[in-house]
Formats: sequence, structure tokens, C-alpha cells
Amino acid sequence: MNDEAKWSARYREAGDEYLFGTEPNRFLAQHQALFKPGQTALSVADGEGRNSIWLAGQGLVVTASEVSEVAIAKARKLAEARRSQVSFTHGDMLSEQWPPREFLDAFDWVIAIFIQFADPRQRIKQFASMQAATRPGGRILLQGYTPQQLQYGTGGPSSLEHLYTQELLREAFAGWDIEELVEYEDDLSEGTRHGGRSALIGMVARKPV
Repeated sequence: MNDEAKWSARYREAGDEYLFGTEPNRFLAQHQALFKPGQTALSVADGEGRNSIWLAGQGLVVTASEVSEVAIAKARKLAEARRSQVSFTHGDMLSEQWPPREFLDAFDWVIAIFIQFADPRQRIKQFASMQAATRPGGRILLQGYTPQQLQYGTGGPSSLEHLYTQELLREAFAGWDIEELVEYEDDLSEGTRHGGRSALIGMVARKPV
């Protein structure tokens, strides 16, 4: 089963429920003051729309990329209910065709929330694509799990190689201005998939001009 089929099956099985809830990720929302109306944002692996729709509510011009057509349909439904305008696009960020040419150096913000479905080889491509989509002077905001999360088992991948450390992110974003990089623990309540005590890492990094 490929990634699109796997994720679509998960979102379809949830029915009218939203796997990760309908409210934005907390680390993202805590940075509300950084987001300015009129800025452009790309939310990658956006799922059912909770983060892209929140960004649109802050006045940003938002594009959301997602591999699952089922998730996109649910995101559109949520956006309509909240009267939010998001450009939802179907795409696999691990494919050689992603990002599309129009995404290159195009966004003030690239938002990546719990995108740890990539193994180390895929992650090189994943991060490079996000960096390519960020305009010079733009930022990436990323949220993920640290290896400590394996002891909690409250969400995220079950493989150590999929998890983030500060060293890993500093190496991956060498040459960027890392404005914030923090490891911490928090109690998450994000739908049925992320709930309970969690070992987290958050980063905000600015692309050199």
C-alpha cells in the first residue's frame, strides 16, 4: 500500500471525526505574533486542514499540500464551515516532482507539523524541498517528536530513526538562522492520534537572504 492509499484509509475510517482534531497545533499557535496579514504560507502534509485554516484566519495567503484526497475533502469541508480561504493542493512531498516549480522561493512561511513519516533518506529530500519553497528571508516552523517519545507512546512514529534531535535539525538547517530550537514536554490533545504526555521539539529557522 502506497502512502496515499495508507493515509486515505486512515482518514476515511475516521468518518466525520478529525484524526488530529480541528484546532491548530499548539506550538504553531503560540507563534501567532510572528504571522502578519498578507504573508504567504505553505502548510506541508497538511492533513485535514486544522493548521492551514488557522493560518488563513490570521490573514495569511495559505496553500496546503497533502497526499490524501480524502483528507483534502475533509479540509475543504472544515474551511467552508469556518469561512476560511485556503488553496488546497494534492501532492506527495516525497516525490521527485515535488515541490512544483511555482512553489520555489515562493513562501514567507513553510509550516511542517508532525511530518515524521519520512525515513532518514526520505527526510533529506523532505527538508530540501521545504527549504526550496521558502523565499529568501522567509521562515520554516517545524514541530516534531524527540526520541524520548518512544517511552510515552502517545503519538508519532514508532521508529527511532524517524525522530528529531536538536543536533539533527542543526545539521539539516546549517547555514540558516535558527531563531528558536527547543526540546520540551507537553500534554497534547489533538484528536485521537496525539493525546497525552509527549516529548516534543520545535524550531523556527530563517532562510538566508
